[in-house]
Amino acid sequence: MNYKTRFYLAAGLSLMLGNLWAQEVCISTPQSSLVLSAETGQQLKFVYYGDRLSDTDLKNLNAAGSATLDAYPVYGMNCPSETALAVKHADGNMSLQMEVVKVDTDQTQEANLTTIQLKDKVYPFYVDVCYKAYKDVDVIETWTEISHNEKKPVVLNQFASAYLPIRRGNVWLSSLSGSWANEGRLVQEALTPGMKIIKNKDGVRNSHTAHAEVMFSLDGKPQENTGNVIGAALCYTGNYKLRIDTDDSEYHQFYAGINEENSAYNLTKGEKFQTPPLALTYSQEGLSGASRNFHRWGRSYRLAHGNTPRKILLNSWEGVYFDINQAGMDQMMGDIASMGGELFVMDDGWFGDKYPRNTDNSSLGDWTVDKRKLPEGIEGLLRDAKKHGVNFGIWIEPEMSNTTSELYEKHPDWILKAPEREPVLGRGGTQVVLDLANPEVQDFIFQIVDNLMTSYPEIDYIKWDANMGIMNHGSNYLTKDNQSHMYIEYHRGFEKVCQRIRAKYPDLTIQACASGGGRANWGCLPYFDEFWVSDNTDALQRIYMQWGTSYFFPAIAMASHISAAPNHQTFRTIPLKYRIDVAMSGRLGMEIQPKNMTDEEKALCKQAIADYKQIRPIVQFGDIYRLVSPYDHLGVASLMYTTPKKDKAVFYWWKTEHFVNEHLPRVKMAGLNPDKQYRIKELNRIDNQPLSFEGKSFSGEFLMSNGLEIPYKHTVDYHKQNDYASRVLLLEEVR
Repeated sequence: MNYKTRFYLAAGLSLMLGNLWAQEVCISTPQSSLVLSAETGQQLKFVYYGDRLSDTDLKNLNAAGSATLDAYPVYGMNCPSETALAVKHADGNMSLQMEVVKVDTDQTQEANLTTIQLKDKVYPFYVDVCYKAYKDVDVIETWTEISHNEKKPVVLNQFASAYLPIRRGNVWLSSLSGSWANEGRLVQEALTPGMKIIKNKDGVRNSHTAHAEVMFSLDGKPQENTGNVIGAALCYTGNYKLRIDTDDSEYHQFYAGINEENSAYNLTKGEKFQTPPLALTYSQEGLSGASRNFHRWGRSYRLAHGNTPRKILLNSWEGVYFDINQAGMDQMMGDIASMGGELFVMDDGWFGDKYPRNTDNSSLGDWTVDKRKLPEGIEGLLRDAKKHGVNFGIWIEPEMSNTTSELYEKHPDWILKAPEREPVLGRGGTQVVLDLANPEVQDFIFQIVDNLMTSYPEIDYIKWDANMGIMNHGSNYLTKDNQSHMYIEYHRGFEKVCQRIRAKYPDLTIQACASGGGRANWGCLPYFDEFWVSDNTDALQRIYMQWGTSYFFPAIAMASHISAAPNHQTFRTIPLKYRIDVAMSGRLGMEIQPKNMTDEEKALCKQAIADYKQIRPIVQFGDIYRLVSPYDHLGVASLMYTTPKKDKAVFYWWKTEHFVNEHLPRVKMAGLNPDKQYRIKELNRIDNQPLSFEGKSFSGEFLMSNGLEIPYKHTVDYHKQNDYASRVLLLEEVR
């Protein structure tokens, strides 16, 4: 009997036993179990979430002293506590009492779906609590579906996707914070009494200042590759709220869902309100172990084309900004092709007729080619791309407009704006957000992509930007009684547009850019292939941002580009070798004007691109092991990727601080097979002499127990010396 057969039998037996023993339901992945008590006529209770249970342990679980807390707490009959769901019935009653009606199970090829139907004891009000447990990755998605048959609308005042109690002890929280050009910064803190809230209210983008993903380290201060960890990621594109209430009980009370602030929802009879899924994972292999679970799940089930290698591209933005012209694009295409790149992306500045797009204060919505800049249009660009042997991509910002635009002159009613008030304007002093609740706006946005792809089917890639949050509460489309639906309906409309695009253009590559890293979330990624991590391309700061982002998102989704020096955001001067080595830890690209590079710099990039093609499958589809964190301030950061077979690995080492007589830790590797021998090869080498271990072989056990002594400096000619040092090592099994 093979492993999968044993797993399916065990899963079925667990469910059967659950029905026998006080209606306990065991929801399992290969390495984890979530147990609920679902006795008909009683409240749904949470019992356990953690390491996968044996049948014996499941049978005796209650005797061990497990939790018996409400699995989906509702408001009105236990008012002092935090709740997941709070409503107001048409008769003014603000209470709920939900009891289990039945448990349904269903199987697909990829997952087991468990639906627990709850009904209020008095009102015809229903909640389905859903759990989707994947068969081959350790992730459980959970969400709710809320409906009723009351005569008049019921107001939903609070509607979390899920609740999870976490046993108190020395529990630490890892989350991401930041701002524009400083996204994805790691924050780690012990959970203490009181309320911890992580939220977003931007309306359009939701991962600049915080993220809807967290990890709980259950055994004390977080460790990368040891310790028990629960990870949680809300799969939603809009406003969210994560609450962690450490009250006087034995548990931290964790709630996650749509941010209900100014978003009360009037649920009509027969309508179903579905909350976004919360993805849960459990790992005994530390933070990196939880990351590996999220990455495998994401590549297989959430990320568009998650198992397709990403092309190496040059984006025009930092190279020329708005100075788009036919000859310039042709030159950049030729340069990236000569260095081995595979794709050229023309960024902002290519469109506008009555109002040419020369700065950021006009033309959004007027998606016609500016023939003064591009006299041969997109056709000429595609011809040049074909001539150089590269693919072609283009930038759009379809959810936005400017008050200085033909679109706004024709459809001023299409923007989000409070009635009787002048609009609050964004970027450039003229930017506004279109009302995606309006089906006409949805059609318009779909047609932007559809017109491009119908006219120019050779377009390979679209960079989809969103440079403004919702600054005006008001929809001309929604009724006066439903203005509080605005944030929710915006993202319903956004998802409808994305679904239509993907249905017609399933093979198109689309990047989610939103003032940089504003759309790094698992709600977007079923429709997008990747996201722009940050508008900040400074290599040193990118180490910190990409480190944090890697907690929840795989390298294949993280666009990481080689940029110019001095850097355009920080004005820091970092050597090209270092910039390359950082960019090669994500989806490699370039954000630079190649004609300003020296021949030596171009040669180094050409070699790096060739090397990246060699390691691309390892980086984009491998398992991450974070080794030394830049947030520990030890003067170095290091991580590695290994193949699932552990026959190849890529090791990254970046010096982050520069002092005389500094002492850096010797980095131990991870994720290797201790019994295999690995040959070492340095990539992107600039040293006059190879490293002492170049071409040598070491056992996985030695590399994980001792590591290799990495020189603090590069041995280069005197006039090429600088204060930065970095290494990329390829490890290959010796057969």
